[in-house]
Formats: sequence, C-alpha cells, structure tokens
Amino acid sequence: MPEVSDESTSGAAVSRRGLLAGAGAVAVTALGAGVAAAAAVPDAAVFGPVTVRPGDPRYDNLLRGNNFRFAGRPDEIRVAGSTDQVVRAVSEAVRSGRRVAVRSGGHCFENLTADPAVRVLLDLSPMDAVGYDAGRRAFAVQPGATLGHVYRTLFKGWGVTIPGGSCPEVGAGGHFAGGGYGPLSRRYGSVVDHLYGVEVVVVDRDGTIRAVVATREPDDPNHDLWWAHTGGGGGNFGVVTRYWLRSPDSTGTDPAKLLPASPRRMLQHAVLWSWEHMTEQALSGLLRNFGTWHERNSAPGSPYAGLYGILLLSHRAGGTVTLVAQIDADLPDADRMVTGFVSAVTAGVDLTPALDIRRTIPWLHRMTWPGSGEPGDVINRRYKIKAGYLRRSFTESQLAAVHRNLTNSTGGPDSGMLLIGYGGQVRAVAPGATAIAQRDVVMKAVYQTIWGDEKDDAANLAWVRHFYREVYADTGGVPVPGEVNDGSYINYPDADLADPTWNTSGVPAHTLYYKDNYPRLQRVKARWDPRNVFQHALAIELP
Repeated sequence: MPEVSDESTSGAAVSRRGLLAGAGAVAVTALGAGVAAAAAVPDAAVFGPVTVRPGDPRYDNLLRGNNFRFAGRPDEIRVAGSTDQVVRAVSEAVRSGRRVAVRSGGHCFENLTADPAVRVLLDLSPMDAVGYDAGRRAFAVQPGATLGHVYRTLFKGWGVTIPGGSCPEVGAGGHFAGGGYGPLSRRYGSVVDHLYGVEVVVVDRDGTIRAVVATREPDDPNHDLWWAHTGGGGGNFGVVTRYWLRSPDSTGTDPAKLLPASPRRMLQHAVLWSWEHMTEQALSGLLRNFGTWHERNSAPGSPYAGLYGILLLSHRAGGTVTLVAQIDADLPDADRMVTGFVSAVTAGVDLTPALDIRRTIPWLHRMTWPGSGEPGDVINRRYKIKAGYLRRSFTESQLAAVHRNLTNSTGGPDSGMLLIGYGGQVRAVAPGATAIAQRDVVMKAVYQTIWGDEKDDAANLAWVRHFYREVYADTGGVPVPGEVNDGSYINYPDADLADPTWNTSGVPAHTLYYKDNYPRLQRVKARWDPRNVFQHALAIELP
C-alpha cells in the first residue's frame, strides 16, 4: 500500500501576498488529447530498481518525508519504478523477515513510515505515470504521481479532473487510498467515488507475493480488495502500484466523458481580519455562522454544492482570521453565491476586514501552484495535525474552548485551526458503499501547529494536544461519533487517538476512523494480508 497518509491540509500559514495562491483544502506522461492508448504505460524501460543503504550519499536525502519530525534508519531504501520491482522488493523483505513500509509522496503526518521497526523503506516516487487505459476504459494513475501532475495531465489531455486535494506535491498513493477530498468534493464527491480499480502487490498466507487487480465490478472476485482502498487508508493490505479512475455514472468510450469536467476558471474571495479587534463574541459568531451555513447548504444536489469554504483561524500570535470561498467561476450565479456565503458567515459580526479580495484565476494555475497548502516551508517543517468530522456546528462549550486555546499564552504564530466545508455530493453515497463511513457530515475541523526547531517539539505538541482535548472534553478528548462529532479522517493520521493518555473515551481509534466499516476491513485484511506484513501504529488489525 502506498504511504499511510499522503495528504496535506492547506492554508497553514497565510500571508497577504500568498493568500489567494495558497488557501485551499487542507490532491508516464499524458498520452495527448483524445488519444486512446491500448493500455496503461507498460512497466518496460522504467527507472530502477535502486537500493540505497547507510553510507551512500543519497541515504540521508531520501530518509525524510514532508514532516521533519520523523526520519527512520532503515537497513535500506528501495526505490522502485515498476510493479515487478515492487514484487521483488517485497519478496526480499518478507523472505528476510524485515518489516517494510511504503512511501509515495512523503506527506505522512505521523511516523507510520518512519517507525524504527521499519527495516525496508520502499520509495515509489518514480512510479508517476498518468494516462488513459482504453482496455479498462479508465485513467491509470501510479502512486508516485503528485496531485499537481495528475491535474495537469488530465486537464491537458482530456479536460477532466478528480475532486482531490489542493496541495500539488501530495502523492496520489496515500491520498487516494484514504479517500481523498478537496475543493470539488462538495460538487463531485470524494476521489474514491470515482475509483474504478486498483493493482495491489499482496502477500499470500504461504508467502507468495503477487500483483492483483481489483475493481468495483460487483462480480469481481477481488471486489473486497477494491472496497478496502476506497477510504481504508494506506499501509494495511499491500502495495498499490496503480489506480484506475472512472466515474460510476459515465458511459461510452470518450475519455473526456469518463471523469468530471475540469473547471475553466476559479472565483476566489478572501476576507482577512486582524486579531487586534477580534472579540470572543466575534470569533464565535464567525464559527457559528460558518457551521450553520454548511448545515443548511450541504445536501446532495444543493445549488451551493459547488461552493467550497474554509475558515482559517490562526492563534492570536499569528495575527489573523481568514475566510476563503472558492467556486467554479462559470457556474450559474457563481458571483451571487459567493457574495451570499460571505454575507451569511459575517452576519452580525462587527468586524472591519483588514483585507477583502475577490479574484478570478485559471483553475489549473490555482491547483498546481508550487507550495500551495504545504505546512511550513523548506526549513520550518515540523508539525502536528489533528482532525475531526462535524455533522453540525460546534456546541457553545466547544466554541468557548476554541477561543480559549487560540488566545492563550502558549500557542505560536504558526498554530491554529481550520474549518473546511464538506458534504454535498459526498453525502449521496451510503456509508457502507465505500470504506469512508463518515458520509453524513458537513465540515472537517483541523487543528495544527507548525514549528522549526526540535527544541520546541514538546511545547508545540502540548499546545495542540490540549486544544484538541478541550474541544472534545465532553467525549473523552476525542471526536466520538454522535450528534455533533463523527470521528476523524484517516488521511490525517493521529497516533494520539490510540493512546489512552489522550483518548479517555473508551472508543478505540479504529472506530473513530472507520465506525461500522471496521469489521469488514478486518475481514479484507485477513484475506489479503493474513501474515500481517503491512502494519503501523494505526493499522487495520487482523480479526
């Protein structure tokens, strides 16, 4: 399975200059427009394999992923360029009894691929082919392809897209397997709602390593393996070496009709307020209004399903609170809907914006801008991110906890939280149809802190952990599914949810992530990874 989590929240640090470029969701060469390839690009004449061990000048450079807090010391890093190379690498690791972990883009929020127990790190970044597979009537995407590469290729070749994340450097591998969402999800659903099939390298009970193809076809004998990759998360069942994407309601053989049409332009409106005049009443008003709007406008088919909103609240030390609205500029009444959204969120809030900008920009430019949505920068990239789904607005006690923690003396300038619009077409899919159980939700909440020096680890971790625990104080410090909360998102993995120090609810982490889908995921695990080769701190456990 590609990397356990390969997704970025976005809008971590917002500046006036970077606001319109950087605010978003916290996403083989193109075969050419209209060209129908006989099959996905074959595995011949590809990169690798390469084995990098300690002492090799490349070793330290290949260790770290996006979060600089974590860097393991595996015996070797295997850089693979094909399915056959992955089969060989997994075979050698299993035969030698060494634990293997897989990385595609490197955006794992926890140390799930950098655990000291991992002795073989399998790097799939060279496997980045994106093309049209006429034989399967679907688009083939390898796990190392970044979201930016996927968007560019699909757009340039066929004018189509997927509703993935806003960070163009995230790898498709973990992003797809964990569900995948982004600015178009309210309109088109999750990425996995368009997943037709997967190719997975698995380990049988007798130790045989082989590549298996599983599709959403109901009569496919491997259908359960496909289902597990529609939100079950990475690092659980095997190594995904290829995804196939085709919308479930698509017909015909024209590639330009098999995935959602890509928007031509994006209208974005950003309103920024200074913390200098931000009272508790004003902050709670913004949060409450944002939630109420999403409660009222997040049904499947809603005329507002194309509007994607984000509320970015820095800690007071960061200085700003920002509201962002994004919409396909060519949707009917797009301008009016954005105006109505901003008015609804700011209603009754007595604040004067420090910045109020509305711009229309090319969609592809926005979705592929380098660095968009990345937490921190090339030097300052230590972070901890926690998350929770919301079925409705925060309660009054939760709102008070948010204000208290965003104004305390321990938070830093790059600490804060995001409320991200969700729902819409996501809610049109039954909870058991894919492995994503949280279908009846309208928002995602993200709590984050970003810093640069190892000496500041303890203080930053303490701040975000206490913040999260106070918001969910009524349910044991975690978002236990109920009237308001609905668990968390596996692509924002948080090992604290499995730690009784921080989760005192009695509800296990796997319930928070998978709810009633967990027993089925365990059955898939038993069939496809019976030897428990693929494991990590939040892994699906054998039944």
